[in-house]
Amino acid sequence: MNAGGFFEERVLFSPNLPPEVNRLLQMAVAASHSEKPLAEKLFKQAQQLDTTCLQTYFALYKFYFYQGHLQEAEREVIAALEEAAHQGGFPADYHLLTGHDMYAGDTALFYLYSLKALAFIKLRQEQAGTAREILSVMSMIDPEDRSGASVIMQLSEALDREAA
Repeated sequence: MNAGGFFEERVLFSPNLPPEVNRLLQMAVAASHSEKPLAEKLFKQAQQLDTTCLQTYFALYKFYFYQGHLQEAEREVIAALEEAAHQGGFPADYHLLTGHDMYAGDTALFYLYSLKALAFIKLRQEQAGTAREILSVMSMIDPEDRSGASVIMQLSEALDREAA
């Protein structure tokens, strides 16, 4: 077995990812620990190569979040929400959504995961009220909690108890 081939792909993204986008994302992930400016450049190149590829938004907002760049992470989450809504044929503004909108498949689930990420970012930005508003809408549009937003809700409630 070729050890280089075994470790060639560091992160498993969607199997439908275009090969060049996957290559750029893999390179970005590899660079993200030691060469952050290069990683950011590669994440952005992957996104620019295919602006409809939702995985590029996910990778970039997670990268920014883990770097502590919350404004940039928020910007990418919002772009992800807009692209997912466009692809899914539902409103990008979560205030306008109904539970019915969220049962349209993988794109809707990606939207929910990204909305959960936005709520978490808002908590980290000490905007608990906005986070709670997002989570409240999520409980309505995702009553089965397929996105796992209840975990962020529990964190928000724990932070509220701690602050009291």
